[in-house]
Amino acid sequence: MSLPPLSPAPGAPGARRLARSLWAFWDRLAIYLPLVLMALLALGTYWMVRVSPPLPEVQEARPPTHEVDYFMRGAVIRTYDESGRLQQRLAGAQMRHFGDDRTMEIDQPVWWSRDKNGRITHGRALRSLGRDDGSEAQLMGQAVVVRDALNQAKGPAQARLEFRGEYLHIFADDERVQSHLPVEIFSGEHQFKGNTFSYDHTSGVAQLQGRVTARLMPDTTAPKNKASR
Repeated sequence: MSLPPLSPAPGAPGARRLARSLWAFWDRLAIYLPLVLMALLALGTYWMVRVSPPLPEVQEARPPTHEVDYFMRGAVIRTYDESGRLQQRLAGAQMRHFGDDRTMEIDQPVWWSRDKNGRITHGRALRSLGRDDGSEAQLMGQAVVVRDALNQAKGPAQARLEFRGEYLHIFADDERVQSHLPVEIFSGEHQFKGNTFSYDHTSGVAQLQGRVTARLMPDTTAPKNKASR
């Protein structure tokens, strides 16, 4: 017995047409898919920017202020030469260091140093202000700087030298002292006064200006000439 041929199921052509339509739609959509993804990424980035907290404002760098960055009480600073011999000593009731200009302010400073020839120089004042490397110092209030006498085996002896005033400006590297205020100078037994002064140890010349006075004492060490008969 033979069976009749099967007829196609109803609706099959419609399903194939639907599948072809969906495939065509997907094919067309694939062309614009990168643009869609970029749009979604842009929207996501915009949303993140809106919900993120604002960045802190960039502050302009402020210039350094003249403030104490460290201080010391009752400190003593010593400097030694290559052979280990004491070269300088600086003490004070309180020392304040300023980092912006690298200066040191000292209350009741007491200073002592020895040069290469062994001559001792020392000083004191009520207050001082100077470079932290010791190259320059301003002594203020009852300032006194003394260079002790030096007797050399070779060369002439050097008499004791003392400066007194309310202000003395010391330049250690150049071995100079100057002041715009009245100063007294004691060189051995001699005494000099002036309204302003400058002294250069290298040349050994002191310049006094304004109202200048001097008191010169006779040299008692010079031999006296005997009167001829």
